[in-house]
Amino acid sequence: MGLFGVMRTGVSGMNAQSSKLGTVAENIMNSSTTGYKRAQSEFSSLVVSQGAGSFNSGGVEAHTQYQVSKQGNISFTTSKLDLAVDGNGFFVVGNEAGESFLTRAGHFVPDGDGYLLNTAGYYLQGYPITGNTAPTTVANGLGGLERINITQNQLEATPTSEAFLRVNVSEDAAIVPAADLPSANAATASYSHKTSMIVYDNLGNEVKLDVYYSKVTETAADSDWEVSIYNAADAAPGGGFPYTAPALNTQTLTFDVTTGNLTGASATAINIAVPNGGTFDLDLDQSTYLNADFTVTNVDADGNAPSAVKNVEFSDDGTLFAIYTNGDRRAIYKIPLADVPSPDRLSNKSGNVYSTSFDSGDVRVGFAGEGGLGSIKVGGLEDSNVDLGNELTSMIESQRTYTANSQVFKAGSDLLEQLVNLVR
Repeated sequence: MGLFGVMRTGVSGMNAQSSKLGTVAENIMNSSTTGYKRAQSEFSSLVVSQGAGSFNSGGVEAHTQYQVSKQGNISFTTSKLDLAVDGNGFFVVGNEAGESFLTRAGHFVPDGDGYLLNTAGYYLQGYPITGNTAPTTVANGLGGLERINITQNQLEATPTSEAFLRVNVSEDAAIVPAADLPSANAATASYSHKTSMIVYDNLGNEVKLDVYYSKVTETAADSDWEVSIYNAADAAPGGGFPYTAPALNTQTLTFDVTTGNLTGASATAINIAVPNGGTFDLDLDQSTYLNADFTVTNVDADGNAPSAVKNVEFSDDGTLFAIYTNGDRRAIYKIPLADVPSPDRLSNKSGNVYSTSFDSGDVRVGFAGEGGLGSIKVGGLEDSNVDLGNELTSMIESQRTYTANSQVFKAGSDLLEQLVNLVR
């Protein structure tokens, strides 16, 4: 091959260094791009067959890979919709055509229709949550995902499904005669204590419940108390008995007179069917029987009146909550993380997104913190993993190596010119 081989080798070296300079230029250009992964050129030798008595110079081939698995620094912002992955995994995003991709670029903002999309225009995808049921992933694929929409125009009214009422009943209360117990719903009804609580029906209407406590018996071992619950809307004019409808339910609590706590055999809840609402158990556990005035120590019920969404926010496990004007929170989506066995072998696409390839392996989907997947940092963005100092050093090295290869080519060209001039 001789001098032509020398020139070819010089050209091969210049092409390889041009490729490396290209990766350096791209890295410098994207040093401030959220979620960008550094491109790196590696070289492999090309060896040609050798003849006796002479050496045939080969060449060099440039291979470019992206350091996808290398974590970038996480910078925190003031936006609750900015997300970063700390550790393994990628967000799943989609384009207008419905194709799904993987990305580490987590700067998401809503478009005019309320869909979350990142700077490159890819839509964040997640699993919808309905009826407070936790979603499950499709472990080996991206099925079941949909674009996340934070626009919740519909008013939300949630009926009460659980509640608790903790009280102390007075130990020195008088026994109420059986004929006058509230459960009889007579005009002469009497009781030891009364309180009320608010629950919600299916339309979000407040339903006031009147709760009556009546001392029934007392022995040396225990004391029985009747708990009767009425719909306050059914009360007689001016309030009280007789109600126009029977009690929603009645239950008996048995207190240990030694400890003041409910006995092991005592009921601890009362089932209530709210008019035009749901049926739930009112938890009465931890009520006490002490020598003190009647006291409500703790009371709460879920459900809410019609309320509009004020804003949305992500939790650290990737759940997106709608925050209502009344302070209630409702989970509406949960975003998964996806990963592959060899992230550095993913196919790089425009917009800092990746698609799987034969070399990367198949995608695996799960939730943050599970199965080796990283965590989600809400209000954070992953910076580019480019080090400008290293890139500038690589640029100088490539310039010098390119110049050296050009000198090899020039030397071969000069020698070839001298050889041609011998025959003139």
